[in-house]
Parts: sequence; C-alpha cells; structure tokens
Amino acid sequence: MSPTLDQIRAVPKVLLHDHLDGGLRPATIVELAREVGYHDLPSTDPEILRRSMTGAARRGHLELYLEPFRHTVAVMQTAEALTRVAAECAADLAADGIVYAEVRFAPELHLDRGLTLDQVVQAVLDGFRQGSAEAGGAGAGLTVRALLTAMRTTARSLEIAELAVRYRDQGVVGFDIAGAEAGWPPSRHLDAFEYVQRENFHITIHAGEAFGLPSIWEAVQFCGAERLGHGVRIVDDITVAPDGTAELGPLATYVRDRRIPLEMCPTSNVQTGVAATIGDHPIGLLRRLLFRVTVNTDNRLMSGVTLSSELHGLAEAFGYGWADIRWLTINAMKSAFAHFDERLEIINSVIKPAFAELTAPAAPQRT
Repeated sequence: MSPTLDQIRAVPKVLLHDHLDGGLRPATIVELAREVGYHDLPSTDPEILRRSMTGAARRGHLELYLEPFRHTVAVMQTAEALTRVAAECAADLAADGIVYAEVRFAPELHLDRGLTLDQVVQAVLDGFRQGSAEAGGAGAGLTVRALLTAMRTTARSLEIAELAVRYRDQGVVGFDIAGAEAGWPPSRHLDAFEYVQRENFHITIHAGEAFGLPSIWEAVQFCGAERLGHGVRIVDDITVAPDGTAELGPLATYVRDRRIPLEMCPTSNVQTGVAATIGDHPIGLLRRLLFRVTVNTDNRLMSGVTLSSELHGLAEAFGYGWADIRWLTINAMKSAFAHFDERLEIINSVIKPAFAELTAPAAPQRT
C-alpha cells in the first residue's frame, strides 16, 4: 500500500526548486494589494483568487503558466511585503514537514517602488530567518536558504550574480536564470556564469523545460550548471525499446554519469504541457534509470501543490513506497548547495532516522 498524504507530510523532506513569487497565500495577496493600491486582481475573495491563479496555470504552455505572476510580483514591491511573504513561505514549508529548502526569487522584479537590489535581498532573508525561527520554536526544525534568479530575457544577469556572491554568507547559496526558455539560451549570460564559477559559488539553471536538449547541453557544458531546473527534456536523448530496455545518448549518459541533479516538478510540467498526466511524466523512467532525480513544487500557489502532495501523486502513479520516497529525499539533500557537513548532518541525524522508524519491525506484543 502506498503511503498516505498525511504519512508523507509527517516525514522530513527537502525542497530545492520553489519560487517565492509562486507560493503566496491568496489572503496575503488580497491584503497586500489593498495596502499598495493594486486593483487588477481577478478577485478580492481569497478562495476565488486561488482558483483563478491555479486555473490560469493549467493551460498547457509555459508562457501562459507564467501570466498570473504579474499579480504576485505587483504586491511584492516593498520591504515589508517581501519580508512577510518570505516568513509565510517558511511557515508553510515547515507545516508541510520540510526540513531544508532553497527558495528562489528574482530581485530585479521587485524594484518598482524604489527598493534597491540589496534591500530586496535583505528583506527576503529577514523573512526567511523570522519564519524559520518561528518554525524551529514550534519543534519543526527548518532551514531556508535563497537562490537569486536573473531573468534570461533581460541583461542584468552579471549584476544579479554579483549580488548573489555578495550575500553568500548571509543566506544566499546560489545563482539561477529563469523565464521564457525558447530563444533565450543560457549562453547569453555566459559572463555571469563565469563570474560565479570564478568565485567558487553555485549554479543551477532552468533548462530542458520548455526547450530541449540544446538548452540542457549549453547549461551543463558552457555555463557550468551543477543542477538542472526541471531538465525533463533529457528524455529526448533516451531511447526505450518495446521490452523496456533503455539506450542513453551521449548527453543523457553524461548527466547521469556526473550525477547532475534534476530538479523535477511533475505537476507544473503537466500544467505546462510537458506531460499529459503524472503517470506519463518522464520522472518514472528517470528514477528507474537512477538519474539523480529530486522532486519539487515549482510554484505552490499556481500549481496548487505542496511537496507532500507531489510525492503522494508519484506514489499513486508509480506505486512508490517508503524506500522510493527516502531515496528521492536523500537525493535532494545530497544535491543541496548547503555546505557538505550541513548536508551530512541533516541526512544522518534527521532524514535517515525518521525513515528508519517507518521500516523498523514492530515490537512483539506482550501478553
């Protein structure tokens, strides 16, 4: 029997790919919109707004999926709003049983009301610290780190890369690019990636979601990606025979051999048209072939998911049990941009003991 949603929610989990502006509470959006005078929300009723945001995301194309972000970004333009959103993000992740998370955001999108890039980062980090402290005080135990994202359709990537490195000891653990993928290859931002590499810092790149193998190849071979955001199109380099045996092409072989983590977001991929259903998602094949697969939420509001619901959906679609969920969780912690000793501590002291309890034989009943 597959684990239930409540059982999955209770075990420690690790999240590597979650967008801050894709996970706001609907009630918070309504309140912040009122405070800043933003009048373009589809509704001021939080539940109707939630349905509107998630419904807009389910239209089968990445650009359509991204449309609702104009509402969340519009209300995240003050330091107070950014701190509140970040603190609530941490609280929501803790409530879902997450013990380590890397949450990404694009500082350049939050400058409309006069904030500087530094003020944006400081406000978000303040919120993560507040939310994590409150979660820890409740016994949950949560660490949230930030990834700074540059938009691939603009020309500020080097500036954002320098910003990420500047805050490397204050809660930022890496650099990313995101946005419309087709026509905007990662190599357009090569100077930013070369700077991050020279600074011995970390790189994850949105690649292989809305565009195919060339995007993944550039991200890995030109830009030094240590992880791939989504990376789902790596299956285009895998041929599966009728008997189920698989032959990997040179890029897929390289990605698997080098253990390059894939930050997979199944529900989001279904909504953007990558797969028809969760059961059709390439994560099933990639997990079977032992790629370094991790499971993530992408955008909790727009996709209407939590990490627990994502794992539960995979358990139902592929028959995954506790061994599979443990494997996926340890994959994620191994792939985090936290320092090695911190990763090891969480794996050995938090994750493994919790899963060991689930599989331990029951004590004999005394009569």
